[in-house]
Amino acid sequence: MNATHSLSGAAAIVGLGITEMGRVYGRSANQLAADATRLALADAELTMDAVDGLLISPGVTRELTLDVQVEMGLRDLSLMSSVQAFGASAGIMVQLASMAVASGMATTVVCVFADAPLIPGKPAGDIYVGPRAPTGWADVRRAAGVGSPTLLYSLAARRHMLTYGTTTENFGSIAVAQRAWAQLNPLALMRDPMTLADHQESRVISDPLRLLDCCMVSNGAIAVIVTSSDRARTLRQPPVSVLGWGQGHPGTSFRSDENFGLVTGATQSGRASLAMAGVTIEDIDIAEIYDCYTYTLLVTLEDYGFCAKGEGGDLVSTPGVLGPEGSLKVNTGGGQLSGYYMWGMTPLSEAVIQARGQAGQRQVSKHDLVMVSGNGGILDHHSTLVLGSAA
Repeated sequence: MNATHSLSGAAAIVGLGITEMGRVYGRSANQLAADATRLALADAELTMDAVDGLLISPGVTRELTLDVQVEMGLRDLSLMSSVQAFGASAGIMVQLASMAVASGMATTVVCVFADAPLIPGKPAGDIYVGPRAPTGWADVRRAAGVGSPTLLYSLAARRHMLTYGTTTENFGSIAVAQRAWAQLNPLALMRDPMTLADHQESRVISDPLRLLDCCMVSNGAIAVIVTSSDRARTLRQPPVSVLGWGQGHPGTSFRSDENFGLVTGATQSGRASLAMAGVTIEDIDIAEIYDCYTYTLLVTLEDYGFCAKGEGGDLVSTPGVLGPEGSLKVNTGGGQLSGYYMWGMTPLSEAVIQARGQAGQRQVSKHDLVMVSGNGGILDHHSTLVLGSAA
């Protein structure tokens, strides 16, 4: 590693808090966020009095608000904001927290995501279509029947298939591999065995995406604590250094001459994060990649440079590449497809667990460098982190 950026390694993640997740009812997003924050502070053996920075990421319900400061009993904060880049928000919060710590603006920053979209008796997908009246170009899309994220992602996936020959079996290989990882993760919500045949026989949600290509929806919250690397070495947990970061926001307008579905902002954000950390993609030991759909993971692998553009399908379907015994350690907790769905906090939380060496049965032996991706909107926003273990 040859990091030259002045902020590389200046901050570290020292606390991780994960609430119960899934069909958890009776708790508001603010209450869940407060619970996750308390768990993260206890994990680091810090008290609420130590916190002087708070960054929140509201989920699809937008119920998590800045009023959570009062819920937590936090006073006299020097940094506070709500960050909304959807699934890219977790990585962006860690970036902002790291800059705040490095500049002296804050010493101990909580980054928390919480959401409670699941309602008893109501289909999980309803919240992502929702009653909100679209405006402008979104209104035109809705009038044409393009009203759900799954439909838009299916268009992206189909374009990739038509351009590069990617197949539904390639997507299925990803789903099967992540279920194998989830079977080793006690926190995973979906742990039943899955075969490629199971994937191919699952019902079509929006062609070409099938049920087992799509992530779940969960209630819950996750928080991480960011502080300086010097201070991190004095705390309870092995520090997870923030070595590099980057963002990419393509500004897709869905015009016919754009590369929607073929190239994403992960190209820009990945390149920036690797350069800041002073490493190459070949140096990465583990990749925790945002996987709202199997296609999203495949195109991100390409854009990060794990393979050439258009070769993602061949990569993920090659025996011995994905899964717990594979050469490429990707989404080691089952991801959002089989683990749990906490937006960008899903890959971030698993990255912290792996970098610490605390993943138990699923622990990857070489875990010095972990790459984390976040994807928000319909491939609209991307964040990337390169994290380093205490070793």
